[in-house]
Amino acid sequence: MSAGKRIRQLQRYRTIATAFARNGLGYVSHEMGLTEKILFFRSEERKELQAKSVGERIRLLLEELGPTFVKLGQIASTRPDLVPADILAELERLQDKVPPFPYAEVSRILEEELGAPIESLFLQFSDKPLAAASIGQVYRACLQDGTAVVVKVQRPDIQSLIETDLDILADWARLAEGRLEWARNYRLREIVDELGKALRAEIDYTAEARNAEKFAAQSKTLEHVHVPAVYWDYSTKRVLTMAYIEGIKLSDREQLDRVGLDRRLLAERFASTIFHQVLVEGFFHGDPHPGNVLALPDGSLALLDFGMVGRLSPGMKKQFASFVIALRNQSSKGVIRAISNMGMIPDDVDRDALNADVDKMREKYYQVPLNQISLGVAVNDLFSVAFRHQIRIPTELTLLGKSLLTMEGVVSALDPTFSVFDVAEPFGKKLFLERLDPRQMLKNWIEDVPEYFDLISEVPLSLKQLSMVLRQGKLRIEVASPQVDALMKKMDRISNRLSFSIVLLSLSIVMVGLIIGAALSHSQTMLWRIPIIEIGFVIALFMFMWLIFAILRSGRF
Repeated sequence: MSAGKRIRQLQRYRTIATAFARNGLGYVSHEMGLTEKILFFRSEERKELQAKSVGERIRLLLEELGPTFVKLGQIASTRPDLVPADILAELERLQDKVPPFPYAEVSRILEEELGAPIESLFLQFSDKPLAAASIGQVYRACLQDGTAVVVKVQRPDIQSLIETDLDILADWARLAEGRLEWARNYRLREIVDELGKALRAEIDYTAEARNAEKFAAQSKTLEHVHVPAVYWDYSTKRVLTMAYIEGIKLSDREQLDRVGLDRRLLAERFASTIFHQVLVEGFFHGDPHPGNVLALPDGSLALLDFGMVGRLSPGMKKQFASFVIALRNQSSKGVIRAISNMGMIPDDVDRDALNADVDKMREKYYQVPLNQISLGVAVNDLFSVAFRHQIRIPTELTLLGKSLLTMEGVVSALDPTFSVFDVAEPFGKKLFLERLDPRQMLKNWIEDVPEYFDLISEVPLSLKQLSMVLRQGKLRIEVASPQVDALMKKMDRISNRLSFSIVLLSLSIVMVGLIIGAALSHSQTMLWRIPIIEIGFVIALFMFMWLIFAILRSGRF
């Protein structure tokens, strides 16, 4: 580490430790060993904070520490499986308001990034920002051909500040895991690393541009959704230029009514767009708040700001669809099954307490009208159960819960009587039925074939290693004599069940093959006037029944 970087870290350490103490959280920095790195450290708590809750103090602390911590707090607010509910509520109130940086800096950054003076790049460029945030500022501009665009310019030196803060947090997490049991239990270093990756992705404007293009491509099947075009010749990691779209924010209900737009139709289109992204594409907007969604004069929608996006694997899409259907049908078994398939349950979890919490959550929604159920709240209830039992929920699902909650808030404001379940259920059923589609099953099997070949190719090496161990006499098996008979019976059961499955599969394949072959050739299934399929079926059925009889007679099925 260079001397300059080390000095910046020490200075930042002092700033962070001071902010902790000023906001009444000095004991946290002391327990985690943060103050040990600072000589002659002393700071006092602000008296006006003494009556505030821990959640409020954390929010004020993050706002005081600036861009990195504000963004990390906003990202952490999407993780109800990691953060207690009272602190989560405060993190959701984090304000990303900072004074704008000078226009001279904007001009300098544009010239550095785009390789030309701002006057030659743009026909017009406003000297006042449309919005100023902790990471960057947004400006109205016109290209030389008169095309209206918006230009997002990153704050000067923001990347170095963020990297310094992330290095400090990583060091801090390592110290905490060495000192505090709760930090080890929650694998604090993994959490910091995860949040850091999300933040680094958000400050890379080329990643946001690629996200926008991906949303534009998937929205081609949705006539009522528009995504602004990206102008790559005017975009870099620190500058993003996109087409300007004029519209009305979905939160401005008075303006929507004034121009005669149907708010219920807008709610339906917005909800169907999010569910299409989640359950069909597996790639969804991570922050669909009203400021990022505009209503256009024809009633269509425009999506903005693609810095935070979520992804769902095919497996996660299936599990979430199962959760939606089970909740829709008020099936407690279905809800519990979906929950068990979504998270990583620790080995030492209290199963009785977990089942009691799941039952309590299920009872909350039992026989409740769907228009009174919030899907986002239901998902977050699931994450609250996960938090209490230290069940790690995949990041992709926690961001989904946050997005659904935001979407439902927008929809409810547009039309309080609208139920998102009416929109979600057809998507969930379609995804569920896709699992039963023979073509999809065949596709999945074909995709798994390379894995089977890899497994088979590893068998000779594994056998060779086993034979070497046996020759060296290093393989030791200790089985108590009372267990031997039970073990052998269990092995017999396994082998008999395997034989049963193979014979049943073979019978099915042979008969289906003969039937399909006959159907394709449009010929009779006769050979020398002998009904081949019928006789083959009788023989195969006889062999099948004989095997079943033998297995059942052994009493080891």
